[in-house]
Amino acid sequence: MDVWLPLESNPEVLSNYMTKLGVSPLWSVVDIYGMDDELLDMVPKPVKSLIFLFPCSKAHEEFRAKEDEELKGKKVDHPKSLFFTRQFVHNACGTIAVIHAVLNNPDIEIEEGSVLKKYYDGAKGLSPDDRGELLNKCVELKETHEENAQQGQTATPNINDAVYHHFIAFVHVDGTLYELDGRKNFPIAHGKTTPETLLKDSVKVCKKFIELDPSEVRFTLLGLVPTQ
Repeated sequence: MDVWLPLESNPEVLSNYMTKLGVSPLWSVVDIYGMDDELLDMVPKPVKSLIFLFPCSKAHEEFRAKEDEELKGKKVDHPKSLFFTRQFVHNACGTIAVIHAVLNNPDIEIEEGSVLKKYYDGAKGLSPDDRGELLNKCVELKETHEENAQQGQTATPNINDAVYHHFIAFVHVDGTLYELDGRKNFPIAHGKTTPETLLKDSVKVCKKFIELDPSEVRFTLLGLVPTQ
């Protein structure tokens, strides 16, 4: 399996990265400073996606395996408009979370001929597995990711360093809240939501992640919002 440098969970780095991928500069990533209503109400609106960074603890890995087994036994139909790709590249989860956040919001403009637009045009008719394989082969996407992975406030890690944190995205598609995690075989539906309630509905799911490992405090919440 190919290995990329991990992206830092830094809003400025991720916002710059989106622009380099071809996403309209009218959209940015911001920190969300807490899960109580007062702090969530301070986040610029509309929130198009919640990006969640969490540690891959033993409890999370066990839950993921159990959830996957349960979903394999069910025939769940998802909207054709839902864009979901698998992750077959180590440390590409930051890029995949950005892709999921942006491509499931068709009103976010992507520049023609840009890295992300070319990937989307090639991937939209494919299965989630084939989208993941295409991402793995996309040299431009990898180069843009690597360039951005070397920015930020922390020292750039060695490419072979163990990385214990994982990015996922929550989006609203056709009235349903979806958790999109490239390491999972399926999109995870979490019930009804609206563009207005997406943030608070997503946070409820994040709280369940945190409850799986109450001793852990290394969680980060980021929002895809209009540039201020």
